[in-house]
Amino acid sequence: MTTELTKGVHCVGVVDWAIRHFHGHELSTHRGSNYNSYLILDEKTVLVDTVWSPFADEFIANVRSLIDPAKIDYVVMNHAEPDHSGSLPALMRLCPQATILVSKRGMETVPGHCRQDLNLQPVSNGERVNIGQRDLVFVEASMLHWPDSMFTYLTGDSILLSNDAFGQHYATAYPFNDQVNQDELYREAIKYYANILTPFSKLVAQKIKEVVGLNMPVSMIAPSHGVIWRDDPLQIVRKYQEWAEQKPAPEAVILYDTMWEATRRMAEAVGDGLAAEGVRFQVFHMAVSDRNDVITEVFKAKAVVIGSPTLNNGVLPTITPILEDLRGLKFQNKVGAAFGSYGWSGESVKLIEEHLGKCKIPVVSEGVRAKWQPTPADLEACRTLGRKVAASVKSA
Repeated sequence: MTTELTKGVHCVGVVDWAIRHFHGHELSTHRGSNYNSYLILDEKTVLVDTVWSPFADEFIANVRSLIDPAKIDYVVMNHAEPDHSGSLPALMRLCPQATILVSKRGMETVPGHCRQDLNLQPVSNGERVNIGQRDLVFVEASMLHWPDSMFTYLTGDSILLSNDAFGQHYATAYPFNDQVNQDELYREAIKYYANILTPFSKLVAQKIKEVVGLNMPVSMIAPSHGVIWRDDPLQIVRKYQEWAEQKPAPEAVILYDTMWEATRRMAEAVGDGLAAEGVRFQVFHMAVSDRNDVITEVFKAKAVVIGSPTLNNGVLPTITPILEDLRGLKFQNKVGAAFGSYGWSGESVKLIEEHLGKCKIPVVSEGVRAKWQPTPADLEACRTLGRKVAASVKSA
């Protein structure tokens, strides 16, 4: 099935209703996803991005429903990851004369993924390619979120084909932002930003400023995943500007795992301390919580408080991934604290605090350790920890 965006511009991508994990198993996609590819019919015929290889036949059938693929003059690869380039080899067998336009870094990444000879032509930032009544204008978007990433702007129709920027993993029956549930849409949009683009927030802000400075009208933003923004399309740009500033809400998240409920009781006591000071919080048992959903809540909150028993002189294995996410995503403007129970050596709290330091998340109070099951004094110490975290949250 294809969708006409404007006269001569069609979305020929596919919807993946069934996918539940992306980037291998690194990113949960509870609402599925899609792979948007765009066909532009002018004096020259242009295809922007392809789809993941399992959907190559459906994708090519969509193209064939509008034009003989042999008539394609240009294929624009805004980014080389397989969810965008996977069907490129199958497509190029049908249009071997087509020129593939890539960023300068794409000269390495596209053949690196496809492993075949391709007719590649690099384009630079601001370069224009005339296709008849319209021009393609290329905007480098390095590290949003790969070094080879770029946007393609279509003049005349004023459509920004933004690849991974401004997207969501959100399979829907309807292609446009004004046709879907707005709460679901923004839940998926902020999850996408928090889990993928947070480390590049400074670059996001710089790139948006640069694109705005080009004074190009934007009637539509068409990303490679999720819905197409046609109703007030710049609303998602404004959200990206807001998210890039990383100004969290005066709230907290408590993350923990537990073996015999001791650390759970401590987590709840920390929450009591936060609540006593009027700070809203959420508690996540990491053994049964989706890590990417949790990361989204961490992104939005000012404080992150982490608890684990000590196991093998370390933390529980379910806590390690979220610690690594905090390091890799480089969250800004947060505070942290730690707590945990132990029976023998009791290193977990110190290790969590050290890791928060590596993440540049200041520890606002010494962590609480409880040997065996927490005593009433231990639980009161956890409430005090919650109150101290609350004070730091409210003073920001």
